[in-house]
Amino acid sequence: MPIPIHDPHSTSDGSLKRLPLLKAAVAFIATVCLCLCGLLYLQLEQSRRHDLAMAEVVSINLTRAMAQQAEDTFMEAELVLTSLAEWVQADGYEGAAAARLHSTFSRRVQALQQLSGLFMFDKHGQWVVTSFDDLPRGEGVADRDYFRFHQQNASLLVHIGPAIRSRENGEWIIPLSRRINDKQGNFQGVLMAGIKLAYFDQFFKSFNIDDDGTMFLALSDGTLLTRRPFEERQIGASLSRGEIFQKYLPNSLYGNAMITSVVDGVVRLYGYRQLEAYPLVVAAATSRDAILKGWYATAYQSSVIVALVVLGIGLFGWVFVHQVRDGQRIEADLRKAQEALEVIATHDSLTGLANRRLFERALEIEFGRGARQSSPLSLIMLDIDYFKSYNDTYGHVAGDHCLTEVAQVLKNCCQRKADLAVRYGGEEFAVLLPDTDIQGALTIAEQIRLRVMEQNIEHGGSPTGRLTVSLGCYAFVPRGADSIEAFIQRADAALYQAKKGGRNRVEVLSMEEAAAPLLRSDR
Repeated sequence: MPIPIHDPHSTSDGSLKRLPLLKAAVAFIATVCLCLCGLLYLQLEQSRRHDLAMAEVVSINLTRAMAQQAEDTFMEAELVLTSLAEWVQADGYEGAAAARLHSTFSRRVQALQQLSGLFMFDKHGQWVVTSFDDLPRGEGVADRDYFRFHQQNASLLVHIGPAIRSRENGEWIIPLSRRINDKQGNFQGVLMAGIKLAYFDQFFKSFNIDDDGTMFLALSDGTLLTRRPFEERQIGASLSRGEIFQKYLPNSLYGNAMITSVVDGVVRLYGYRQLEAYPLVVAAATSRDAILKGWYATAYQSSVIVALVVLGIGLFGWVFVHQVRDGQRIEADLRKAQEALEVIATHDSLTGLANRRLFERALEIEFGRGARQSSPLSLIMLDIDYFKSYNDTYGHVAGDHCLTEVAQVLKNCCQRKADLAVRYGGEEFAVLLPDTDIQGALTIAEQIRLRVMEQNIEHGGSPTGRLTVSLGCYAFVPRGADSIEAFIQRADAALYQAKKGGRNRVEVLSMEEAAAPLLRSDR
């Protein structure tokens, strides 16, 4: 076994007592502080999650109520339009029928508080019957989106369009419209019920939400119909790029999400729901700050108390650590010096590669591990070709530079941490490859040979005109009775074959050759 560079038990009694005491004190102080902080964090996190969970339940219930109200509102209006459409198709709308329709329109509007008015337009978009006393005059509604929709689509289903200002009384309404066909199925006109935005605004105000909270009703394409707080300039704005429409609704028709609003930038807990019967989306949101207002106050108070306790413990720890810091610094310097000596003792000073001492230590470890795990162990021995001639021609300074270049190639080719590149002696090197069979060793050896040639180091004494190396490979699975010396000799014998075979090549020792007596010849 290699003799240790230093004896770890040779330090003074004072050092042995001081260093563990310092570590124990720091560990104790840190543990106490971390436990206090951890308990505080767990308590606050549990409280925060509880507050958010309760807010999610409230949000789900709120959006369910909003969705039910919106669905009932539009369904009542749809039933009115359906009955009126059947009446118009059966009795027409001219003469006495027009007067009866006007009376019916008026009664329906009075019965349903969400209705601003009921309107019927002919196929040219002109007013035919309304719920108002006077028939409006003007260009009609042929330019309205809902009219063009029914003009171009044969479906008799109701259509909900973006909010508009009524041309009858200037009120903001949501148009709920239905196509009317004549008895031959041709387009005859449009029935439209105007749903008051003020109706939804009043409904939204009946809920108790914080000042930064919001509620909205939108079309499924993201067009905003109305919101709380009501802002006229935002009517018709597109929410389609918001996270609710982009991320959440495609995956679930209802749910909760913490989102930064695209309208005002406030972070809110949103509850959202897509209506089943209509292409509408409702959402209600409470600002995160409002949800966690009480939690913030508790967190602040608890944090101040824990911070004061941690500060006191920290001051005590600082005083204690300050007293032993100088001694610890001296010990750290000594350890660094010992580590530097260890590197000097186990590495070649010229190339920076491991030396034979470290190589022998690694061999013992890998032999034991390979025997336990039945894993292959490979060794590459390599030698610089005609190195004596190189030194004689270019001088020892150039020779040293040549050795460092080859060493660098070995370092670059040993990619795994377990691989060990060694300066075995003079111009001879070794590469130890754990968990590597002979094919893997051959691949790396050939890579090393080619990389050395790619350096294009001039060598007038070599037949190739540049520096080359010869390499020998041997691999086997270690057993308990195997000899480290025999392992090295077999890789060395393969190197000898490469030298004998003409140099600048890689050779592998065959099984027959491995079983034969080995003789190291002078190279």
